[in-house]
Amino acid sequence: MTRRFRKKPVVIDAWQATGVREMGRIVKWIEAGGGNAVYRAPVNFGPAVDILTLEGTMECSLGDWVIRGVQGEFYPCKPDIFEATYEAVES
Repeated sequence: MTRRFRKKPVVIDAWQATGVREMGRIVKWIEAGGGNAVYRAPVNFGPAVDILTLEGTMECSLGDWVIRGVQGEFYPCKPDIFEATYEAVES
């Protein structure tokens, strides 16, 4: 039998990859937080950041968000999923 669950309200830190400079800053943010990330210069599909996650290496492209999860882990999130899941909070 299936059951229904609601996601617990948690506050996360996130940074949107809006450009090449932001991507470089995101790599530094991830590394400062104990994560691993590598900036990939533009090739065929534009710049990207490769982030080592619990599920393996994931790609963050322009427009994507990078989230620091509740256990300090980092992972990318597509903008439409981010908007459907998160809302801004006052600091």
